Amino acid sequence: METQFLTDEKGNRTAVVLPIKQYNKMIEKLKDLEDVRLYDEAKKEDDGYRISFEDYLKTREAKKSNL
Repeated sequence: METQFLTDEKGNRTAVVLPIKQYNKMIEKLKDLEDVRLYDEAKKEDDGYRISFEDYLKTREAKKSNL
């Protein structure tokens, strides 16, 4: 891993520099975690309408493709 830290004059870390591939993977994982959180939240508010998580993911991927 080629993570680099930027520091201030006192040596305190103030920022991180990541390779773009690592950054993109991290963003995708965060999006996936948010999807799981939203799905869990929706299940708690069950109003009788149900969609499987797999179907939700298919819909999400289709929306991404249209952007």
